[in-house]
Amino acid sequence: MYLYTLITNSKKMAAKKSIPTKEKIVSMYMDYVLENSEKPKSVYHFTKLNNFSETEFYSFFGTIESIEKEIFKIFLDKTVELLNKNPDYENYDMKSKMLSFYFTFFEILTANRSYVVMVLNENNNQLKKLTQLSGLRSSFKKYITDIISDDYRVQQEKLQNFQEKAIQETSWVQLLLTLKFWLDDSSPSFEKTDIYIEKSVKATFELMNIAPLESLIDFGKFIFKEKIYNK
Repeated sequence: MYLYTLITNSKKMAAKKSIPTKEKIVSMYMDYVLENSEKPKSVYHFTKLNNFSETEFYSFFGTIESIEKEIFKIFLDKTVELLNKNPDYENYDMKSKMLSFYFTFFEILTANRSYVVMVLNENNNQLKKLTQLSGLRSSFKKYITDIISDDYRVQQEKLQNFQEKAIQETSWVQLLLTLKFWLDDSSPSFEKTDIYIEKSVKATFELMNIAPLESLIDFGKFIFKEKIYNK
């Protein structure tokens, strides 16, 4: 009898569910949204459906809404992680780092396009969209600060903070515009988004260098042709 009890308890321990990780909870949340075309009604409903406890949920997230913010931040964190795995990346100039970031980031978005399109196009509330992207915004601004090279920094210390914030905010607006273009892009393999990225990054850095405006004009023509603002 004692041996039977040990064997039974051993089987129960083996069958015991594993504690969900942060990434696993995010994955379950994305699956739920895609399968139900809406977010879970409550933490209780979500955790019960996926067979883990509310306590386990709250060890990572405070609300359902906080998962939404975390997802886009995870996309960015994964982008930076992949970039840093390239041994040559550290030696890239700022423009090359920015291009590498964009192409890698939008590859990740494309791999999760169904979810991204659903949550960003679910309504016309721009404030809600920006709230969902708040985690992404904070991490992206930090990334921009990390890659600003001496070539683009002013020498006067008093102006450096102002310049850094200006570059952060300009880069953030550029990322949002690129995201909007990608959402509306129906070209095969989203090749028009790739063109948009190349032209926009080139134009931005020529502006920073106070270079001739040919690239800006070229970029402007491309935007007008695709009617990005007429969607």
